[in-house]
Amino acid sequence: PQVSAEEVIAGYRELIALAHARGIKVIGGTILPFEGAEYHTPRSEAKRAAINEWIRTSGAFDAVVDFAKVMASPSDPLRLDPAYDSGDFKHPNDVGYRRMAEAIDLGAL
Repeated sequence: PQVSAEEVIAGYRELIALAHARGIKVIGGTILPFEGAEYHTPRSEAKRAAINEWIRTSGAFDAVVDFAKVMASPSDPLRLDPAYDSGDFKHPNDVGYRRMAEAIDLGAL
């Protein structure tokens, strides 16, 4: 979709504010790498990078899980680690989802 990083971030800010107004904690999770997927382009990668940087550094969330970091291929951080890839370059397999679960600090919940 033709949605800018700024529009996505504005949506996150709105959802976070609504949750916080109701006393609900919000834990942000970075967007996984997806190079090789059919919709990966330089533009989509730039948006992912900008959104992930905001998620990591904005302080808007009560906690952050850096899924992109733990799921990236050691040899190419723009791709999912093949050990965690379901085969479509964008969705984790069962081992990948387990790795994501292990990355969550349960104390943050």
